[in-house]
Amino acid sequence: MGVPAAPAGYKSGFVGIIGRPNVGKSTLMNQLVGQKIAITSPVSQTTRNRLRGILTTPEAQIIFVDTPGIHKPHHQLGKVLVQNARTAIQSVDVVLFVVDGSVESGGGDRYIIEILSNCKIPVILGMNKLDEQPEDSVLIDRTYEQIVNAEWPVVKFSALTGEGVEPLQQLLIEHLEVGPYYYPPDLVTDQPERFIMGELIREQILLLTREEVPHSVAIAIDIVQEEAKITRILATIHVERDSQKGILIG
Repeated sequence: MGVPAAPAGYKSGFVGIIGRPNVGKSTLMNQLVGQKIAITSPVSQTTRNRLRGILTTPEAQIIFVDTPGIHKPHHQLGKVLVQNARTAIQSVDVVLFVVDGSVESGGGDRYIIEILSNCKIPVILGMNKLDEQPEDSVLIDRTYEQIVNAEWPVVKFSALTGEGVEPLQQLLIEHLEVGPYYYPPDLVTDQPERFIMGELIREQILLLTREEVPHSVAIAIDIVQEEAKITRILATIHVERDSQKGILIG
């Protein structure tokens, strides 16, 4: 599949979505791209691969890198997730730092700000969960104003309802440079279909089992049969311990 030449003055670039676990990064990327490509489990640390969602508009192509939620690591997987997020920050054109705008800022936000303080690329502060903000949000806003870089633009939105997402999209485009199409204009993700199928299955496992099955669960897609009205998928679920098999089968 060839990639056509972009029109004159066209903008493009990579945007890293950074934030604490469960602030709505995957929900936001799904809202922006318009299709379900990132899993949105209420359990933290579910985004392990740096999934790229692609938004192509008449004026720009934005490639979103959805990083794992950044938190102070307590174990080896946590260290790897934080390292992945640090690497993602260094390889994008704009960082979108997403926070939960319905609650006051906390230590986790300050930890990320420390990481971003040495960042040489533009940072936008996105305050998500506008739909859950109290009417008088001045105190909440102030807690973020006190800790973030005063030069970072701030935009409020709700990834769930879509309110405020359009102005956010425009702000991201403003921060991109003129560039080519990196991907064909009709593509929404560079991850193969089988990976996305596996992620959707993994999402359901995490939703149904919560804490009983850890994030080490992995999915292998064995057979995909596409019929007129249904797609049948045969998959193998890999778990760490035999005891977890019974939980999943049950």
